[in-house]
Amino acid sequence: MPATSRFLPPAFDAARPLALIAGQGLYPRLVATAVRAAGVPLRLIAFEGETPPELVASFPERERVMLKVGQLGHMLDALRTFGAGSALMAGQITPRRLFHGLHPDFKAARILLSLRRRNAETIFGAIAREIEELGVTLLDARAFLDDQLATPGPMTGRSFPIEPDHLEHGVQIARECARLDIGQGCVVREGTVLAVEAYEGTDEMLRRAGTFQATGALFVKTVKARQDWRFDVPCFGARTLEVMATAGIRAAALAAGQVLLLDRPAVLARARELDIALFGYD
Repeated sequence: MPATSRFLPPAFDAARPLALIAGQGLYPRLVATAVRAAGVPLRLIAFEGETPPELVASFPERERVMLKVGQLGHMLDALRTFGAGSALMAGQITPRRLFHGLHPDFKAARILLSLRRRNAETIFGAIAREIEELGVTLLDARAFLDDQLATPGPMTGRSFPIEPDHLEHGVQIARECARLDIGQGCVVREGTVLAVEAYEGTDEMLRRAGTFQATGALFVKTVKARQDWRFDVPCFGARTLEVMATAGIRAAALAAGQVLLLDRPAVLARARELDIALFGYD
């Protein structure tokens, strides 16, 4: 099938290799499957201790490279060697590696020293500039996964159990936290904020909110007003569902068209099994 996705730029060249810069989990594997199905030549840039071994093994040696986190110069060299016309970042790199366990080469060290603020957004933004200076287009990381995104309204086949006013309150809190660059999620209950997401991540926030044992709690996932979709796509997957169930949180509202469901059919099926309602809000 020809390459198609509403997130691809008009000038996307499907004949040139796409380099998948792959972190952890199911996300890069979903991308690899979709890109191959679209008939686009695919190459892999993998990271020691991060990229799933089964994804690495699915590429011939000549079509992949393995790096340590922080070897930016080597990554740029790999893009040149592959003749990549585009690149796509998928999958998280362990957040603490941005501060501990980083192996910066000269190129990365120079960039890190130039940053006034050192966080995921500034570091990956600087990496994106270096990639695009090569003439390689860094794609919207939702590309090829249009059918995996949250959609408007109830997604689990039944009415949503949260009152509209309480849903609106949760969305407002999540968006304000995102605007302040605190995090992109929160847990609320009937106008009360139970927890907001910060550096610890979604799952730890959910566990913390669960300690209140509050019935009717709602998890809300949003995006920043100026989200950089090249490297920052909020995801929702089976692991988060399991954490929600353990924490006693039975409803989640996800930004429609923006939050990626990692293997959407499996996520929706598991949500129904766990009696967790999923809703996509505009």
